[in-house]
Amino acid sequence: MKKDFSEGTVWIIILAQAVPLMLAQLIQLLYNVVDRIYIGHMNGGDGTALTGIGLTFPIITFIVAFAALFGMGGVPLFSIANGAGKHDKAEKILGNSCCLLLISAAVLTAAGFIFCKPILYFLGASDNSYRFAAEYLRCYLVGTVFSMLNTGLNGYISAQGAPKTGMMTIMIGAVLNIALDPVFIFKFHLGIKGAAIATVISQAVSSLWILRFLTQKSTSLRLKRQNIRIVPELTSGIVKLGTSNFVMQGTTCFVQAVCNSTLHSFGGDVYVGIMTVLNSIRDIFMLPIHGLISGAQPVMGFNYGAGKHDRVKSAIRFNTLAGAAYTLAAWLLVVTFPEFWFRIFSKDTSFLEHGVSAMRIYFYGFVFMSFQFAGQSVFQALGYAKHAIFFSLLRKAFIVIPLTLLLPRLGLGVNGVFIAEPVSNTLGGLACFITMRRTVYKKLESR
Repeated sequence: MKKDFSEGTVWIIILAQAVPLMLAQLIQLLYNVVDRIYIGHMNGGDGTALTGIGLTFPIITFIVAFAALFGMGGVPLFSIANGAGKHDKAEKILGNSCCLLLISAAVLTAAGFIFCKPILYFLGASDNSYRFAAEYLRCYLVGTVFSMLNTGLNGYISAQGAPKTGMMTIMIGAVLNIALDPVFIFKFHLGIKGAAIATVISQAVSSLWILRFLTQKSTSLRLKRQNIRIVPELTSGIVKLGTSNFVMQGTTCFVQAVCNSTLHSFGGDVYVGIMTVLNSIRDIFMLPIHGLISGAQPVMGFNYGAGKHDRVKSAIRFNTLAGAAYTLAAWLLVVTFPEFWFRIFSKDTSFLEHGVSAMRIYFYGFVFMSFQFAGQSVFQALGYAKHAIFFSLLRKAFIVIPLTLLLPRLGLGVNGVFIAEPVSNTLGGLACFITMRRTVYKKLESR
């Protein structure tokens, strides 16, 4: 069935796309954090295993960055081609994207196994935490191809107007992961390795679900075998636009690495564990806004390709207001009930004592993230690759990383690491949104 985003009320269409994705993202949060919850309560909840899994975050984020580069980078081009009626080109973009994901998955898996130990120690592992980190990472790397196909191809389902099917992709993996975690971790006594095995199995099943949808005859724009190949001109467009996604995820990888290393130097393993919890809580609250953005981008891209610029503007306005309202509510929940969120992951008193104050600092100014996502999503959806790349770099590479390295050495200690986040959210978010309003939005008005 072909979905036409150029008819009907824009905000209703966005919600029709976004709500199933948001529901899926709410379940996805369990997928993302359930391992950490179970692991945080292993060994009497002393936090060492949780610190170990936190050390793997930069590596896993780096893998996701390549999925974003080659997968999500093609989705806006796919939507624009679909909106312009160029269906053959859209299918070729999908096939080219899949080929790039498969090749990069093979390379990343091999590199991960070869350089596992030196990378983990470079990221701040101690002799105690390395054992847990390596055990989890080596199992996770086996399923790299499934992880990349999930992240890279699911967007092509929602872009065809089938958000409920895209939601099921996430739900299937999440429910299976939640069910398998306690079995492998506690019943089979596999500990942190069991958590990784459960994740790999759930990702494999989700990948089969995606491939089944994209290859069945009833799907309007299908993944065809003859299109799974490298086409230089299509690859160039995918990489050009996907670079912004790659930079966002890649700089997140470096931010996590710098944070873990700095926290280990100034506070030890306990603060690496605290950052693991803070990242997990942030993931919980960021998932719904990711659902909103994912629902809005195909609508913006389709209407832009169809030349209906008033509808693009309506989508931008709705995206901005809904995102701001949500992030404000999320921030209030975090600062009002910090202990509740922290206890989900660990009952370790040393974590709780230092973690609550760190949480209040870290989430200050969270609302400004909505402006970052509102501006960034427009740049990505409409093909403004250079703008998307620049603002991806600005917030993380040019603000967070330098502040994370500098502030602790100016006498702020570990608090300097946590202060860097709200400063970057405010400066980066406002700069991105204001630029979008004065460039892209202004051009849409003139047309």
